[in-house]
Amino acid sequence: MSITIKSAEDIAGMRVACRLASEVLDAIAPHIRPGITTRQIDHIAAECMAQQGTVSATVGYQPPGYPPYPASLCTSVNHVVCHGIPNDKPLKKGDIVNVDVTVITQDGWYGDNSRMYLVGDCSIAARRLCAITFEAMWHGIMQVKPGAHLGDIGHAIQKFAEGHGFSVVREFCGHGIGKRFHEEPQVLHYGRPGTLEKLEPGMVFTIEP
Repeated sequence: MSITIKSAEDIAGMRVACRLASEVLDAIAPHIRPGITTRQIDHIAAECMAQQGTVSATVGYQPPGYPPYPASLCTSVNHVVCHGIPNDKPLKKGDIVNVDVTVITQDGWYGDNSRMYLVGDCSIAARRLCAITFEAMWHGIMQVKPGAHLGDIGHAIQKFAEGHGFSVVREFCGHGIGKRFHEEPQVLHYGRPGTLEKLEPGMVFTIEP
């Protein structure tokens, strides 16, 4: 495994990319309400990126064995775990939707960000799912420091989620990022403390349970 170590200058460029990705999520937030379609949300995001001078990393993205991805966002509604493709089905009250955006800056840095949105009044169960997932992410983030291990992150997320009656998705994971969309390492959201790669200054990766 070859993990790219970023310099302080590199990380400054990545902070810009991540801030711009977050601004896209801010821009779409007022529009997420019953009746709007995820395709309309995707168009709003694309317009925001054009104004920023960024481009979407997902448009045309093509992993081996898959067709090119057709949209600027991933919009995953309710039971869809991730990588949902925007479509013309209107959102309805009570839906929850995860919007995942990755922008590429003019300097070539990738900024990857996602956010959960509640569509109108949602059930207590839906709100609890989103809240516990958000807290689980922060339990993982709090493990990140030089000398810790990737397994510490996964363990913290798994322990918190399972302690509240939830399970973690094992089929998808976080990942390194930089001037490529997906880099090493893979960041699992389950695991054992003290296992997998040791964390070093300059590593950059996503944590997305």
